[in-house]
Amino acid sequence: MRSIGYLLIGIFFGIVMFKSEAASWFRIYEMFQFQSFHMYGIMGSALLLGVIGVQIIKRKNLKSFFGERISFIPKEKSFSRYMYGGIIFGLGWALAGACPGPIFTLIGAGFLPILIVFIGALLGTFLYGLLRKKLPH
Repeated sequence: MRSIGYLLIGIFFGIVMFKSEAASWFRIYEMFQFQSFHMYGIMGSALLLGVIGVQIIKRKNLKSFFGERISFIPKEKSFSRYMYGGIIFGLGWALAGACPGPIFTLIGAGFLPILIVFIGALLGTFLYGLLRKKLPH
């Protein structure tokens, strides 16, 4: 039953990504060229909604759909891990023209050349798994 719920949320997310043009390579290119506010507006509104949502969950002690307590575990603060990770993620996003969410959206929309990017993302994830213990955490 959980899988169906996750699948429906994923389909809804994919439709929103595609219709808002957040999965468009052209929109991502515009963003990196500072030619349009479109993508910054989408990311900014997502950030704002996320912050508000987390605050509501914390203050009201909300539970998940399955009755489990939602807890936020504080992470260790360090500069290097976020800087290196952000640079690698940003370079991959800029070179491929897609971050992980739009990759699946574009595959679902029938843009088959994005499968090359998907394979690259899988290889990058595998490589991270191999190097994880040697990276700053």
